[in-house]
Amino acid sequence: MANSLKDLKSILAENNYKLTSQRKVILGVLLENKGEHLSAEEIYSIVKQEDPGIGLATVYRTLELFCELGITQQLTFDETCRRYELESEEDHHHHLLCVKCSKVMEFNDQILEDFEKDLGKKYNFKVTEHKIKFYGYCEECQ
Repeated sequence: MANSLKDLKSILAENNYKLTSQRKVILGVLLENKGEHLSAEEIYSIVKQEDPGIGLATVYRTLELFCELGITQQLTFDETCRRYELESEEDHHHHLLCVKCSKVMEFNDQILEDFEKDLGKKYNFKVTEHKIKFYGYCEECQ
């Protein structure tokens, strides 16, 4: 998927959206925090430092648009908070979530990818996506 502001701008343009100053700031935050799993409120807090006039509703609407366009992915780890990260086709990963401090860690595992392929062969089923989350305690909280 997109790895630069230029790539993201072209995705918007292809879908008849402009790269407004607010969208640019939000994209910048997502790019600067690649690999993080930020909530809309955390993104808003960072964005406010650069553009004090931006509202939380604008951040929510923009994140919703980015999800629709495949720029970001919304992650739901619990009922209280949705988190966002840039979408990436070449970096398929899964998540470990600490139930005590809410720390989110990413991991890749070839065994899971092989399992997906085996499912497809065994059941003649084309898997289009999968999402795996493990809940437990991080090293600091054990």
